[in-house]
Amino acid sequence: MKELTILSGKGGTGKTSITSAIASIAKNAVFCDNDVDAADLHLILKPKILEEYTFLGGWQSSINEEKCNNCAICKKHCRFNAIHFKEEGGLYINPIQCEGCRLCERVCPQNAIISKQSDNNYWYVSDTRFGKLVHAYMGPGEENSGKLVTQVRTKAKEIAEETNAEYVINDGPPGIGCAAIASVTGADTVLMVIEPTKSGLHDVKRLIHLIKEFGITAYAIINKYNINFEICKQIEEYLKMENILLVAKIPFDESFVEAMVLEKSIIEFNPESEITESIKILWEKIRN
Repeated sequence: MKELTILSGKGGTGKTSITSAIASIAKNAVFCDNDVDAADLHLILKPKILEEYTFLGGWQSSINEEKCNNCAICKKHCRFNAIHFKEEGGLYINPIQCEGCRLCERVCPQNAIISKQSDNNYWYVSDTRFGKLVHAYMGPGEENSGKLVTQVRTKAKEIAEETNAEYVINDGPPGIGCAAIASVTGADTVLMVIEPTKSGLHDVKRLIHLIKEFGITAYAIINKYNINFEICKQIEEYLKMENILLVAKIPFDESFVEAMVLEKSIIEFNPESEITESIKILWEKIRN
């Protein structure tokens, strides 16, 4: 079983569109949406949820006013300035400023501070027309997305082993943060989806640096290559310098949008198009 993670240095490059296209032609695969902060692969794959689990996120602290004697020892020790006096008296913890370190809970002499983990996060095992999908939902402002990515990837690999699947295909998050690091750790191959813009070139350089830190084989797609030929050429030259194989250049095409509106992959929507043929070829290159 091989694991492919599809990443992009920034959002909006077309990563999920490419992932869903590969999903529609990859046989005997398990799919995993690693973009847990803003998951959207399910919009195209239309999963039927089979299993649902709660994921415990970051710690949140609060003050029991009945026990608190306003000694402010917790306020003195809080390095995030999250504890404040109320106008009417008493102390409170600002949940936006609180980092969940729980130091206040430990230093409070009255045991007036309690902490609990957020349970506003969920992950699912679902069935789709292309195979099993493991995906997740995180509430706004929730923490530990990297741990949740690890959780869904672990489950996807378990399902792949149980079903003798050949591939686990991950739709990764944008950027190079915790979720991206959790998506690439231990993967066999990374496919980068790049758009020909200045920000696209800047951010993919950071992504390539991250991938090389893990020693993982990487391939690249330039999506919407015809919106800026000059930067497209710069990206091609940079990929050559970094010894990264460019497996496809896909033009801008509004049919991608039309396909998403109908909850289809581009291959399902327009099976005879040049784009469909390009994606089939790039999948064969990576698969082989």
